Amino acid sequence: MRLLFLGDVVGRVGRDAVADRLPGLIERLKLDFVVVNGENASHGRGLTESHFAGLKDAGADIVTLGDHAFDQRETITFIEREPTLLRPINFPQGTPGRGAMLVEGRRGHRVLVVNALGRVFMNPIDDPFRAVEAAIAACPLGEQADAVVVDFHTEATSEIQAMGHFLDGRASLVVGTHTHIPTSDHRILRGGTALMADAGMCGDYDSVIGVDAEEPLSRFLTGVPNARFTPAEGEATLSGVMIETDPATGLVLRVAPLRSGGTLAQTIPDF
Repeated sequence: MRLLFLGDVVGRVGRDAVADRLPGLIERLKLDFVVVNGENASHGRGLTESHFAGLKDAGADIVTLGDHAFDQRETITFIEREPTLLRPINFPQGTPGRGAMLVEGRRGHRVLVVNALGRVFMNPIDDPFRAVEAAIAACPLGEQADAVVVDFHTEATSEIQAMGHFLDGRASLVVGTHTHIPTSDHRILRGGTALMADAGMCGDYDSVIGVDAEEPLSRFLTGVPNARFTPAEGEATLSGVMIETDPATGLVLRVAPLRSGGTLAQTIPDF
């Protein structure tokens, strides 16, 4: 099967880029399943119900979140009735929503998606490694799941790479989100799991990680906040990673980055 993962959608321009380009990519690349991280889709912080619906309408089969999961207060209520919206699985017990879900794709493939939050340079949180391991053990690759995708929302490339090796042979794709900068380390590990330290963002790269540069630059120069961060409004680049899996095992045969539009060098997988 062919699966596309898109990194953090940032603000209006990120949402518009997904709405405008994702349907065409689904057709062009013959995609069976799409995962989109929507953690910054609403004004750069969190995800409203209407913006979640927009990502789904564009073709996202699952939308994942991260450390800003509940910055939009309405998420606390609507996440309970939206099984295809995931928050980090290692949030404390009793947090609304769910961190893993098995979903059927366009051609009947069963895909387990797990969302987890890192601990390095982040706020204290439960162990992501054991939480993800338990979710995968309950729905193993090649048995209940035809593919397993782990969105690991974390600051440190060391932590995401460790997660990849921890799950090698048990997941199809382990991909990092949160830093908004696409890495060039996409590869297939020895056990057949694809790993990429960060998928990048779907937002305006003529910015500071998707934010209009004036305010973060002022804070770096003076140490004093003067205004709220606001998402940049230039043309967005869709950034992500695509995999093709072995139908017999769910492990990965090919992996390639995707960058479409905006200011970054363009690359579309040629599977």
